[in-house]
Amino acid sequence: MNAYKTKKQKITGTSFNEINRAAKTIFNQVKNRTKRTPYIRAKYFRREKVFLTLFWSHLYNKREKDKIRRLKFFDCALDLIRNSQYSPETRENFQNKDELLHRFCGVLKSGDRFIVQIKENKRTKRKDLISIYPVK
Repeated sequence: MNAYKTKKQKITGTSFNEINRAAKTIFNQVKNRTKRTPYIRAKYFRREKVFLTLFWSHLYNKREKDKIRRLKFFDCALDLIRNSQYSPETRENFQNKDELLHRFCGVLKSGDRFIVQIKENKRTKRKDLISIYPVK
């Protein structure tokens, strides 16, 4: 799988509150562009919308250490979704056959790799950002 080289850096910080504040600032910049559900346009999906609210509910179900690990890549993930034209690894969701899961791979200048997972509903074609996580 080809990895998109992001121009953004990881969010720096050590505590969850510090990283969450920085990530929420980035999210609020996206959120303030629309009156409805926050979204960004994905270059790979021909500028279709990818909604961001499902990511936050998924994130808050994790342990605090895992939240920190994932949130550090939030800005990089938005850059990847906006600009990546590499085709993702796509497969059917094993829990729900009406959904496709797209996994995009990204790499930072420092060499850190991360995965961005987007869920697509087959029937409605709605795309939601589900998860961001680093690759070891």
